[in-house]
Amino acid sequence: MEAAEALGINIPGLVAQIINFSLLMVLLSTLLYKPVVKMLDERAKRIRESLQKAEEVKREAERTEQQFDARIQEARQEGQGIMAQATKTGERLIEEARQKARQEGEALLVRARSEIEMERDRAIIELQQRFADLTVLAASKVIGKSLDKDAHARLIEEVLKEGRGLRN
Repeated sequence: MEAAEALGINIPGLVAQIINFSLLMVLLSTLLYKPVVKMLDERAKRIRESLQKAEEVKREAERTEQQFDARIQEARQEGQGIMAQATKTGERLIEEARQKARQEGEALLVRARSEIEMERDRAIIELQQRFADLTVLAASKVIGKSLDKDAHARLIEEVLKEGRGLRN
């Protein structure tokens, strides 16, 4: 001890300080260190949970974005399908209108041809009647007397019918 005192070390003061330091360490460990460590552990746990939740939210946002992109793609495809269908429907309606116009045109042509043919037949009949009348008139003037107009008309019609038979 004397050697320690020769060095300037006070042994009872050193022991008292070691006891004080040990007591202070026990008190600080019990009162401060453990609650601070516990609080830091809880905080780290909350941070980890928050990070996990943030990661889950991020993954959910990515899934939602992918679903949204998929729905947008579906909507685009559906829109393109609708446009294609509308185009086909328009083309079909145009083709139907063309066919209807063709049919109506053909019907008009058939009707016009039939009317022309009827007019031609009427004109031929009228021409035959006028020819018959003129022939009877000419014959009566040539002969100088009046012929039976009806008998002569029948005779002319028979000749014309024979003439038609030769043409057809």
